[in-house]
Amino acid sequence: MKKYFVALIAALLLGSAPLKRYEVAQINTRFGEILVWLYDDTPKHKAAFLELAREGYFDDYTFNRVIENFVAQGGCPDTPEGFAYSVHLLEPEFEAGHKHIYGAFGAGRDNNPGKLSAACQFYIVQNKEGLPRLDGNYMIYGQVIKGMDLVDRIVKEEKDKNNAPLEPIPLDVNVIEMTARELKALGLDVATQTFKGY
Repeated sequence: MKKYFVALIAALLLGSAPLKRYEVAQINTRFGEILVWLYDDTPKHKAAFLELAREGYFDDYTFNRVIENFVAQGGCPDTPEGFAYSVHLLEPEFEAGHKHIYGAFGAGRDNNPGKLSAACQFYIVQNKEGLPRLDGNYMIYGQVIKGMDLVDRIVKEEKDKNNAPLEPIPLDVNVIEMTARELKALGLDVATQTFKGY
């Protein structure tokens, strides 16, 4: 009887324990919500993005370069001088080995020899066949787990000669928390950090 009572108390205590929650990037646009899982094995890029998102940094920017069968790019715009003086430059974490597959989330950069990423700019791979030519040259550190249908619409927007949408697509970037069950419903296995939602 004593063992049963102890087991019952333990079950009640475990049952009332709060569920672990995971940080997920949320990008709100006039098209709707895009959710991005940021990989644990790219800690510098993940931390930098989360910090900028919490500060509201991206909310002053737009999807400024959209190219069908290539990428939708947002954050700080490309400039003639590149990112040479950016305070947001990061060493690449290519050892993680993430590929430029459909929905991959990466960090922009200029042609600097160290392939330093600019955390202030991100892109989403929209090519359904992926962009393997960019693997090992540009840093992938996340995966869109909801909203690729919106990205597919964004890249079709009418644009100018610089591939900037004629009607701006402002960013509203936040950090939200989700449970493993909620993430699994979207196709993400938190334990393996693999996504099978498409």
